[in-house]
Amino acid sequence: MEMPKPKKSSLSRLAEFDRDFFESGHQFTYIGSGELGGKAGGLVGIRDVLSKTAPEGAYGPIHVEIPTLTVIATDMFDKFIERNKLLEVVRQTPRDDLLAHAFQKAELPAELVGDLRALANKVHSPVAVRSSSLLEDAMFEPFAGVYSTKMVPNNQFDSDSRFRALVEAVKYVYASTYFRCARDYHRATSRPWTEEKMAVIIQEVVGERHGDRFYPTVSGVARSYNFYPTGHSKPHDGVVSLALGLGKTIVDGGRCWTYSPSFPYANPPYASVGELIDMTQSDFWAVNMGKPPAYDPTKETEYMCKCGLKDAEDDGVMAYLASTYDAGSDKLYSGLGSTGPRMLTFAPLLRLEELPINNLLKALLVACEEEYDSAVELEFAMSVPARISNRLRLGFLQVRPMFVSDAQVDVREDELHLPRAIVGSERVLGNGVVDTIRDIVYVKPDVFDAAKTREIGHELVQFNQRLLDESRPYLLIVLGRLGTSDPWLGIPVEWGDVSGAKVIVEAATSKMNVDLSQGSHFFHNVTSLQICYFSADGTEKHPIRWEWLEKQTCSSETEHVRHLSLDAPLLVKVDGRSGRGVVIA
Repeated sequence: MEMPKPKKSSLSRLAEFDRDFFESGHQFTYIGSGELGGKAGGLVGIRDVLSKTAPEGAYGPIHVEIPTLTVIATDMFDKFIERNKLLEVVRQTPRDDLLAHAFQKAELPAELVGDLRALANKVHSPVAVRSSSLLEDAMFEPFAGVYSTKMVPNNQFDSDSRFRALVEAVKYVYASTYFRCARDYHRATSRPWTEEKMAVIIQEVVGERHGDRFYPTVSGVARSYNFYPTGHSKPHDGVVSLALGLGKTIVDGGRCWTYSPSFPYANPPYASVGELIDMTQSDFWAVNMGKPPAYDPTKETEYMCKCGLKDAEDDGVMAYLASTYDAGSDKLYSGLGSTGPRMLTFAPLLRLEELPINNLLKALLVACEEEYDSAVELEFAMSVPARISNRLRLGFLQVRPMFVSDAQVDVREDELHLPRAIVGSERVLGNGVVDTIRDIVYVKPDVFDAAKTREIGHELVQFNQRLLDESRPYLLIVLGRLGTSDPWLGIPVEWGDVSGAKVIVEAATSKMNVDLSQGSHFFHNVTSLQICYFSADGTEKHPIRWEWLEKQTCSSETEHVRHLSLDAPLLVKVDGRSGRGVVIA
């Protein structure tokens, strides 16, 4: 059932770009005369909601705002593509790096260059150059994480260098409109790539500078509906994921702290403190403000660096984020008051009564749900000062609708044990029945090696592209997390790499047993595109029938991946109310 969407925003609600940027008094401006795209449009539409939900002083020292930004409207993209005849290059479907280089050699419209030059002259702090395509953040085809974002430090001494880096970042985001991941996503959703147009957001980065690093104290993603509730929480209690540093850790499916806003003090369901330590965040992303990196305008992380927790503790930002493990008592203690391994539990931040961050997030989720008339997902970043009594800034970065099906499908517990059930689980995302799949692609468990997950990802791409070309949706079974940025947690693929899969199973083994995928972009595409998503924990209660899979005639295989083409379609049933799901051969 299609949900109502918020009112479309228009340029008439915004101010034209002022070359003073920060000093102009306008937090939201535009360049050009085209469309704003889905991401920017969502922020325009939610501005009034934020001011009513969290007026100044309503949540103690926390100040909520959309960080200052300007949007390069889609007409500039059209001019850039047309004047440089870039569609001729795109139609040749070159590799991403070759496509990116072709876009870098092209000239931006003269109408845009002057404004970018003025921005580079005025701004000396980091900015994020973000995609805002026409199709991004739609209900059923959200294109979340399909396009690129590039951080620019803006700390170069001369304005020419700052200008060049800004121009290169805009061109890189433009090029990502046609990268392979985006083309595959278009094919999977039956959307012609010619329909897409790209607006670009240039936005200040929320955070503080610490020597050669610039980053927010906390980045977060909050969802008003939790498909994987644990403990006493219910789906409508929602879920929040927090991470130190830039939000890339969360959106890429890395280690972060996930909790229910209704039960902010409850720890995730791990078997031991040691296991909890192993599965919490151990590094973070920051903007590199130090020595210039190797020049590579076609690399998304060109101006980013990955840092360790010791760096953050040296920077003085861990006091409100960390707990300390005491081996003698085998307990965790909030804060940094004792020696021992640090763990990012965010307990000090969540438990300080003078800082009602959790209550604020709950209020924002409710308000955005009402505005969209659907479940929602929010992205935000916070800069927490050394003294908590000082003003704390929460930058509201994005809001998008989530799809939650209300169709009724019954899956009884005994159906998970049927002789023909090859996969059964009580932790399944989605809702509905799929009976059109005749193809299975699975990672072979007997040769699986966590050190080779990148190779496995490349092999999955080959099968996905071939099955997409033949319009054959498939069941995909992998080991560990799918779409993670950490190859030791699972298989680091992008959404376009597996976009032809209609049903996905994440299986645990003794070699890799991690929590479910919670990467923001990957997760959002799964829910919005109504992919049935199974978590199989590898227990004897609901085992995957690997022996059945091995007995089927193999259509093709690589070193780590096998493809089966069945004579009869599978029956996939998912009950969104109970969380049960079953795949029956």
